[in-house]
This record gives sequence, C-alpha cells and structure tokens, in this order.
Amino acid sequence: MDFKISKKMQAVLNMIDEFVDKELIPMEHEFTTKEFTEMIPDLEKKRDMVRQMELWGPNHPRELGGMGLSMLEHGLVSESLGRSPLGHYVFGCQAPDAGNIEILHLHGTEEQKKKYLEPLTAGKIRSCFAMTEVDMPGSNPVMLESTGVKEGDEYVINGHKWYTTAADGSEFAIAMLVTNPEAHPYLQASMIIVPTDAPGFNLVRNIPVMGHSGSDYFSHGEVLFQSCRVPQENLLGEEGQGFVMAQERLGPGRIHHCMRWLGICKRAFDLLCQRANYRVISPDGKTLATRQTVQNWVAESAAEIQAARLMTLYAAWRIDTVGPKEARDDISMIKYVVANTMNQVVDRALQVHGGLGMTDDTILAFFYRHERASRIYDGADEVHKASLAKRILKSYA
Repeated sequence: MDFKISKKMQAVLNMIDEFVDKELIPMEHEFTTKEFTEMIPDLEKKRDMVRQMELWGPNHPRELGGMGLSMLEHGLVSESLGRSPLGHYVFGCQAPDAGNIEILHLHGTEEQKKKYLEPLTAGKIRSCFAMTEVDMPGSNPVMLESTGVKEGDEYVINGHKWYTTAADGSEFAIAMLVTNPEAHPYLQASMIIVPTDAPGFNLVRNIPVMGHSGSDYFSHGEVLFQSCRVPQENLLGEEGQGFVMAQERLGPGRIHHCMRWLGICKRAFDLLCQRANYRVISPDGKTLATRQTVQNWVAESAAEIQAARLMTLYAAWRIDTVGPKEARDDISMIKYVVANTMNQVVDRALQVHGGLGMTDDTILAFFYRHERASRIYDGADEVHKASLAKRILKSYA
C-alpha cells in the first residue's frame, strides 16, 4: 500500500488549501447569517475562479470537464474542501450531485446524459436524490413503499420521501421506487429520473434540522409524489437494478463523506488549539492551554484524527485497487469511526470556546448541528457495526 501522491497532486492540494483559506473561510460568517440563495451570485464568481484554475469537478470524468481523480486523490481533495462548508459546492463536487453524476455517467442513456448529466457536471443545474422514506427504515434500502407503476408509456409514481437533500432548487430528482413488487427484495426497486416541475412532484417543506430549515443547497426536503407521471425512458439503467446502483453510489460516496469529515476535524482541531492558546483564564495570564483537561483533549484528538485518516486513505486505496465490493469491510469501518471522531473533535472544540462556541460567530456551531447526522445517514452506525460483525464472525465459523 502506497499513499504517496505526485508532485502535481500536491500542488493541486496546496492551491485548494490556499483558495479555501483566502476565498471561502472569509465568507462563512455571511453563510451562517444569511439565506444561501442570497450568496449564490458571489459563490458563482468563486466557481468561475475555480474553473479558470482548472480545478472544477475533482471527481468528474475528464471527458465531462472534470479532473478525473482517483478515489484516493479525490479523498484528499475532499479533506481540503471539507474545512469549509462552502468548499464542495464551489468546486462542483457537492452531494447529492456528485453521486447522481456517477450514476448518470455509468447507467444513463445518451439522451439522459445530454439532457441531465452534461448541464449537471457543468454546474448549470442542480439535482436531488429521493430514497429515504418517512415510514421506512432508511438504513435498509430494500424496504421501500414508494412505487413506480407502468401505465401506457409512462411510470405513475406515488410515495412519500424525506431527507431529499437539496430538493429545493433542483431541476430533477433521481428517485428509488418499487417497480417490480413480486421480484426478489434486492430486485424490486428501480431508479427513475423525475423532473421537479413534473405535475405530482410536491416539495412539501424544507425539514427543520436542529432548529434550522436551511434553503436551496443546504436543505433537506420532504417530497410527496401524487400520481406523478414521467416517460418510461426516464428509467436509469435496467428495471429492478436500483439496489445494486444504490450500492455503487453509496460505497465510494462514503469515502467522500469521510474525507470531508476529516477536513472538518482539521478545522475544528485548529480552532481548538488556537482558542486554547489565546483564552486567558486567570489573573496571572495563564491560558486554557495550561490545563491538563484541555491538553488531554488536544493529544486525544490528534491521535484519533490521525488514526481515522489512515483508515480512510487505506479504504480509498482498497477501492482503487480491488473495487468497492472487496473493500466493503473497510468502508463500513470508516463510516462509523470517522463520524464519531468528527463529532468528538467538534464537541471538544466547541467546549473550549465556551459561550462563543454556541454562537454562529465561529463555524463550530454549524458543524455541531449539521454534522450530528453523520452517525445516521448512509446507514446508521449500529447497522454498519452489525453487518461488519456478522461478516467477520462468519469467516471464523
């Protein structure tokens, strides 16, 4: 195993770090105090700068105007971009668009690619992914109630979804729907492209999460499909292959998430150490950095971040060398290890900031409320642990 990167890739990472520090972090106070839609004109200028630097779409294939990076390389980019909540959006590799681009690139027809994939990779439109349902366990993607029933040359879609991230402002959704109810559970669902202006596609609300409903890119929509009709040519890939395609999407996607979380870890750790050295707590000038509890937090955080980072890089290397299926144990492990590491580091950083940490005067409160969900989405920690344990125990049976 070799995590060494080329000089060119190191130069790319240096450019991205500098861009995040100089262009994005100064915008964060505005980001936490304004509606996201108000920032779009300024963010589009930043996106144009990224395009001019030829850093647009790190995970997009080269033929689509992206950088065509490997999983390991894109993981390192995600880590750099993750230091700011604006990073992935400005560089054109934000979820759920990134995953939808992968699915469309692998399984889309030429017509679908021209209509949806090309403008999506160019950053001209946005998309959402409708899988999680209100009354079904999100950790088990074979349990779905929403249906797509053939009628004439159309699918008639009915169902209730939520946590459809970025539905607000999207041009289309990729929806997971039961199309073959009599088939084996793993062959019942399909993925279908649904334009958000189609009659019967209803964005009910942006769900308030930790007291904030969000808007546009940072929203989590509740969507109701009511006899929503789309042409059968909107089917992605083959009918009944929705679960397989979802696994293709979610495996590599967890590398993106975990490296982004490690970027958050680094940012929170930097803020923790800076605050500890700055904050005077006694008349003799001693700072928080002199306190053993804070010193323990610093030492523990540094070790935990390093361990989580090496695990994630190893998983990315495994995906690049043996593929997502063979690397599934590594992927399961990093999902819950990195999520918990991030939550712990952000919590410590917030604690060191005291009352300031509770405000939006730093980015920590945003990280705290926005990233708690990391231990739930893409499979709850407990599900990953149970699945991994079963596979390990089976190998000893």
